[in-house]
Amino acid sequence: MGQIQVTKPAEDELEKMGVKSWPIWTCDVSKFDWHYDQQETCYVLAGKVTVTAGDEKVTFGPDEMVVFPEGLDCTWDVTEPVRKHYKFG
Repeated sequence: MGQIQVTKPAEDELEKMGVKSWPIWTCDVSKFDWHYDQQETCYVLAGKVTVTAGDEKVTFGPDEMVVFPEGLDCTWDVTEPVRKHYKFG
């Protein structure tokens, strides 16, 4: 298993985590490099993204929870405008 974790949580899990109260981040179609100073957990509401970190390539979209580990260097390739809830730490 790679460094980036992708799951499809149930509605009750989302409620327990308080996902709907997390801030929302949006991004149009683009490609950029990113470094994670701390772990990020995000829940994708819309869009499609492929993240590449070394040999690992992960694609995710709506209704998926993604966890990026602290210290990760990667490239985001947003192929459909993305909208997501996010939480650091």
